Amino acid sequence: MPKQDEDRILRVWTPFLLRTILIAAMIILVAGLTLTYTFAPDYYVQRYQEVRLGHLIGKEKFGLLFDRIREGNPHAVLTIGLFVLTLVPLARVAFSFVLFIRERDYTYVALTAYVLAGLIVGVLVGSVG
Repeated sequence: MPKQDEDRILRVWTPFLLRTILIAAMIILVAGLTLTYTFAPDYYVQRYQEVRLGHLIGKEKFGLLFDRIREGNPHAVLTIGLFVLTLVPLARVAFSFVLFIRERDYTYVALTAYVLAGLIVGVLVGSVG
């Protein structure tokens, strides 16, 4: 594949994919907000009151989110929407990493790999802790 075609693919398709991820996240979040407004408008107020009284709710498992989405739980829909939204910066840095590898700009490859590793570790640590 000629270099010109590779550059075009990276420079044209990267913004398209990022916009698609962003639009998908926005649709999921709006759906979650709509569900919250219609079916559980007092969910966060109740949760705040429980936390204030010291009745902390344990951390939810990721696998249960999909079961709760099938049940129509608004909190689960919003959580998945935020996970999808997290993919936007990860995808952007990953595409930049690929672009710098193709251009053989090793200084930026190293810096982008460092940032990408930091983002991945941050997402993993954030979901664990």
